Amino acid sequence: MGTETLPQQAAPPTVTARPTIPGMSKTTRSLIGKALSYALLIFFALVMLLPFFWMVSTSFKPERDVFVMPPEWIPANFTLENFETLLRPTQQVNLPRAFLNSFFVAMITTVGEVFTSTLAGFAFARLRFPGRQSFFILLLITMMIPGVVTMVPSFILFRILGWVGTYLPLIIPVLLGSAFAVFLSRQYFSTLPAELEEAAKIDGANMFQIYWSIFLPLSKPIIATLFVLGFIARWNDYLGPLIYLGAGRPEEFTIPLALASLQSFYTLKWTILMAGSTLALLPIVVLFFLFQRYFVESIAITGIKG
Repeated sequence: MGTETLPQQAAPPTVTARPTIPGMSKTTRSLIGKALSYALLIFFALVMLLPFFWMVSTSFKPERDVFVMPPEWIPANFTLENFETLLRPTQQVNLPRAFLNSFFVAMITTVGEVFTSTLAGFAFARLRFPGRQSFFILLLITMMIPGVVTMVPSFILFRILGWVGTYLPLIIPVLLGSAFAVFLSRQYFSTLPAELEEAAKIDGANMFQIYWSIFLPLSKPIIATLFVLGFIARWNDYLGPLIYLGAGRPEEFTIPLALASLQSFYTLKWTILMAGSTLALLPIVVLFFLFQRYFVESIAITGIKG
């Protein structure tokens, strides 16, 4: 018998080692990466906040220190005179009354918008009726129409109704809800389990009772989000009050109109204007920090289910 030759085994493939930093573990590299990411985010956040810091700093400066170089981020001559001048009502500017006017308009419109929009969103998410999807798509299409397209027809309509010079054009249309708020509400209500609705129907509840007693209490995140977004939009609205209240009396002005009037009556005193802007921003900042947890939660949930 001939001698059998055994088949030669292939040599194992060589594995090239990944270059690593000597003496550095995987955990350490991960911590360094996170630290660099946070440092980059903090840097860009500070860049974005620089105008805000300058506004607050300028509001506590005398007029002569506004444009000193290099800029003084912490006022060397700290003063509250700008706020005292601003809060003193005059014939041209009445900022305390403007605060009340803006709060009145923003609160009424926001509460009405949240109620009607969540009610419509609940209907789109839970009711089954002919043309439901078509109506919802039509609603979304209205979000693509710029506001300037309907500005002139709306003004003509409100002038015919005799509403120009009053708060009604700023309040009544918003009370009927908005397409964006309905969309967010519909997305949120679609994520809630159907078993809740079925159990309520077995107990004899109608659809409005299901919406009011079951779904609405579970919708704190979306309600808080709609309230924050709606309140900010009404509080900062300048064009609407300018069109319908611009020719009225100064005591009827909202915050944006009152701040705009400072540029003419005070010949653009930056310290006065920045003090007014700082006061106008305070309610928005407080509102956002009160509801930020619900705000983030609702934005995360509404995108899960289409």
